[in-house]
Amino acid sequence: QVQLVESGGGLVQAGGSLRLSCAASGRTFSNYGMGWFRQAPGKARELLAAISWTGGITYYADSVKGRFTISRDNPKNTVYLQMNSLKPEDAAVYYCAARHWGEVTPGGRIDYWGQGTQVTVSS
Repeated sequence: QVQLVESGGGLVQAGGSLRLSCAASGRTFSNYGMGWFRQAPGKARELLAAISWTGGITYYADSVKGRFTISRDNPKNTVYLQMNSLKPEDAAVYYCAARHWGEVTPGGRIDYWGQGTQVTVSS
């Protein structure tokens, strides 16, 4: 069992930045591929970025490429999402996700989800 707890969400003005964190506990964090998803009201949950257990970047959605950066610190059991140049359409609940011995991919299996953190972007 892995527990994922996101933090760092909040209200930011358009053009601003936020850094989300996802702290993992319970199993060997370095055995998991990790990803960040978001879900806006009335929309499907979408994968934004993914990172392998070795730290290689495996995916960025076109909508965030060049603005968001995923990273991980295995000794701290934490994955991050740095979000720059935020737009009103980035407002959503952001979730981190883990896949054991595999990579997080669009439509792929997810073994664990966090509870989500709200990001609101004012125009």
